[in-house]
Amino acid sequence: MLNTFFSKLKLVAKLSLLTGLMFISVSSKAESLVELSKPLNIDPEQTSVSGVSSGAFMAVQLQIIYSQNIMGAGVIAGGPYRCAAGKYLARWLDFTGMYTMLSVCTHTTPALWKRSANPDVDFSVRETKRLAQAGLIDDPTYLARQKVWMFSGAKDPLVPTQVMDSLNAYYQSFMPAENIAYIKNPNASHGMITDSYGGACKLALPPFINDCDLDAAGALLQQIYGSLHTKTEAKSTNLHTFDQQAFFDPKDPSISMHRNAHIYIPTACKNGARCKLHIALHGCSQTEDLIGDMFYTQAGYNAWAESNNLIVLYPQTKVWLGASFTADAQRNFQACWDWWGYSGEHYADKQGKQIRALGQMMNALVN
Repeated sequence: MLNTFFSKLKLVAKLSLLTGLMFISVSSKAESLVELSKPLNIDPEQTSVSGVSSGAFMAVQLQIIYSQNIMGAGVIAGGPYRCAAGKYLARWLDFTGMYTMLSVCTHTTPALWKRSANPDVDFSVRETKRLAQAGLIDDPTYLARQKVWMFSGAKDPLVPTQVMDSLNAYYQSFMPAENIAYIKNPNASHGMITDSYGGACKLALPPFINDCDLDAAGALLQQIYGSLHTKTEAKSTNLHTFDQQAFFDPKDPSISMHRNAHIYIPTACKNGARCKLHIALHGCSQTEDLIGDMFYTQAGYNAWAESNNLIVLYPQTKVWLGASFTADAQRNFQACWDWWGYSGEHYADKQGKQIRALGQMMNALVN
């Protein structure tokens, strides 16, 4: 049964790659992020992050690892920090090394393993403190000043509400409960939540952008930054494609990051206004190779960005199928962000390949 499951995952990845050939990026010419950043005046104390699905797990990692520099996070269908590193009794059933990731932190395994433990919050708290003491992540006391917005759909079959409940409990170990807004929607499934774009709210299908009559981007940004000006129409000329390979080694395929990334720079920010920075992380199967520009043009961030001097960074992953004899835990079939360790053992600390790349992008913009 397990082999059948992973065969299906591989088939989905291959079909997604073929589908992705139909999409064309907004800009065929990649610019330099360093050059784009030169006229910008970004407040270093106004950086935040959000994500959906694997992007939500990654947003939590980025928030925890760089808590001194992050002021808040939006999490749609994610789980507690270092969730996939936890040890559970049933893991001996799994020879792939993915039991915890697939059966505890998410529910994407065959029906045989559906009866599994919830994420161990105490383990995540201990890991946070251990890695902070080792100097591999920032001191978690910085989390006390952050604001968090969380969303869980009751019909989400992949990251169910009990996983998000575990994340809520994890957050409350480090920050006041009043700093957390936790929305549970009885009709929503799995995906980025919008007020007027995408598939039906109850779907858990590509491109994983669902119209639930709720502007998640606006809600999470206002939880983090406070009251914002009414959103206005985004301008296509303010959306830029840049070469993100400048921030990682393109010869190392295990980093599983795309050549291109994208950034929305409002007109006022281009003209030198003091601006904020938000990093928006797509989920599995939402990279530009698979759904084109849908995430970074339709997720809802850009309209809020234009009227609120908010720069939005959209890093991109890509599929990595690995070598012929690579273990499944060391592949990335669906272009997910690394929250279980396919890129290496340091995936969830400052030495992690993707974390370092994202940190360097932040530094290039803020500095």
